[in-house]
Amino acid sequence: MSVSTANMTAAERARRNANAKLANPLAGFTRAQLEKKGRDYALQHALAEPEDIRAFELGAVLAQNPTSYDRLGADVLTDQEMDILYKEFASKWSQPRTLYIVIVCCSICAAVQGMVVDETVVNGAQLFYTPQFGIDNGDERSTWLTGLVNSAPYLCCAFVGCWLTVPYNHWFGRRGTIFITCLFSAIACFWQGFVNTWWHMFIARFALGFGIGPKSATVPIYAAECTPPAIRGALVMQWQMWTAFGIMLGYVADLALYSVKDTSVATGLNWRLMMASAMLPAVVVCFFVFMCPESPRWYMANGRHAAAYQAMCRLRYSKLQAARDQFYMAELLKAEESMKIGQSKLLELVTVPRNRRAMLASEIVMFMQQFCGVNVIAYYSSSIFQDSGFSAQSALAASLGFGIINFLFAIPAIYTIDTFGRRNLLLTTFPLMAIFLLFTGMCFFISQEGDSLKVRVGLIALGIYLFGIVYSPGEGPVPFTYSAEAYPLYVRAYGMSLATATTWFFNFVLSITWPSLQKAFKPQGAFGWYAAWNLVGFFLVLFFMPETKGKTLEELDQVFSVPTHKHAAYGGRQFFYFFRRYIFRQNVQPEVLYQMEDVEPIDGAHAEDLGADDMEIRRSSPSDKPGATAAERKSESAGS
Repeated sequence: MSVSTANMTAAERARRNANAKLANPLAGFTRAQLEKKGRDYALQHALAEPEDIRAFELGAVLAQNPTSYDRLGADVLTDQEMDILYKEFASKWSQPRTLYIVIVCCSICAAVQGMVVDETVVNGAQLFYTPQFGIDNGDERSTWLTGLVNSAPYLCCAFVGCWLTVPYNHWFGRRGTIFITCLFSAIACFWQGFVNTWWHMFIARFALGFGIGPKSATVPIYAAECTPPAIRGALVMQWQMWTAFGIMLGYVADLALYSVKDTSVATGLNWRLMMASAMLPAVVVCFFVFMCPESPRWYMANGRHAAAYQAMCRLRYSKLQAARDQFYMAELLKAEESMKIGQSKLLELVTVPRNRRAMLASEIVMFMQQFCGVNVIAYYSSSIFQDSGFSAQSALAASLGFGIINFLFAIPAIYTIDTFGRRNLLLTTFPLMAIFLLFTGMCFFISQEGDSLKVRVGLIALGIYLFGIVYSPGEGPVPFTYSAEAYPLYVRAYGMSLATATTWFFNFVLSITWPSLQKAFKPQGAFGWYAAWNLVGFFLVLFFMPETKGKTLEELDQVFSVPTHKHAAYGGRQFFYFFRRYIFRQNVQPEVLYQMEDVEPIDGAHAEDLGADDMEIRRSSPSDKPGATAAERKSESAGS
């Protein structure tokens, strides 16, 4: 033991133990022991039907190593069960219809977010309501008031809305929270269509935050808790892809309603319809969210294991799969209980090393989702295109082009987020975003006279579109996916509340400061400012963000047990490895830090006294995995 634990307090021992790697809690048990554990679990939670008891007995055996289902033999498993278990690994996208209904529900919620929160409808509407409200004079007061009105929802989210996530989820569950928040969003959007002053618009938009804050935290968690790990990243990232779709719909609404004429009873009918149109997807969610099952993990966190099993059976093809996943989840949640040290859960985000590392990584990606500069374009692209030389209607059409690109180029992330990985996507796209933002800003130096105007307009549009192409598969889908999976269950709602509060706070900062920043530094300096932040984001991800692809939500405890200083040093070595391998073409192999690490078994009597630094860690090769096929060993060897 490298550090004596004799004089440690119980809290200190618990805190160090929370930093230890969690091995598979079922490792080392015999088949008979596993069957008994599964049977005891079923009986303990009133799952006493013979079919259910059998499912948990066999499920406990499979939970030890899901890929070795063929070892049970045809005399134990039915042909249908063997076929289902085979397809689970051979065709990971073959999932029950109910799971896809959950994803559709979450996707429509994201479209609400795109229209309501990212508010591309306000992008076009502000061309009309700012002069009507007398805040388009170009003076300092007008620029700040425009920013304040646009940023009102994010101010509410950061300081009030997101922190309602925990009580909402506790009282109403994941589904109930989604229903209530979409209802809030629909009412507030309708309200926006009836305001007549800038401060009334501010109040209506501020009220949006009471809905969008908890929804933005809950929906990714709900998706993450319902999906199997092999496709979790792809399905959770639907949040961002369909947010991009909602952004595109907002631009479509702007263009479609641009030419609506005023009536004798309504001045500014076009922008009023633009603002109110964002309520439509929210109403759709309210009507069918209760067709989806509640999150099994939420049920288990509230001691309702039988209800969790019923929900899991709807989300998996067979009871055997449902029992296997639920039993393994229950065992890992027991191990996770050892991470609690009896403090406030918000305090444990900081004091427990595993939680602190998850929080650091989550805060980095959430902060950078705003300071990469994307929402400057989402909110103000129409104004930016007008400043570059477009007419008002052409500016809206150009903004629609950005919305289409943002949606279409998010689609590849369905594949890349679970294959290329979250971290690699960010490390690849941050430098490119910096280049394209700097390119866009520099194009404002081109003269607006004569033929130069066409060149200026074309190059500025090109720079913004190229930025959208690289943002959409990277910093677009990764932050919400990453934050939803990084935290252990007992602090997940708190961690996600903090993550969403962070992104909405800096969203507020961007929205309120951009008009003044652009006026003070000109477009060249303003775009250059955010280009520099993309380079900062690259190094923050390199040093402090672990990879999470392909792990169950509970197995991520292993990933976040790697000390921060070790991961930072690993990131530095990766940086130089890239130059040696791809620039200087040297034959060097990548270092593996945490993806293949296991913890050597230790004497259970002393386990609680040991921290990560006291454990002997070995690296396992793909061939060490029991039950792995030759193809799997070959594939994993290539990947490592």
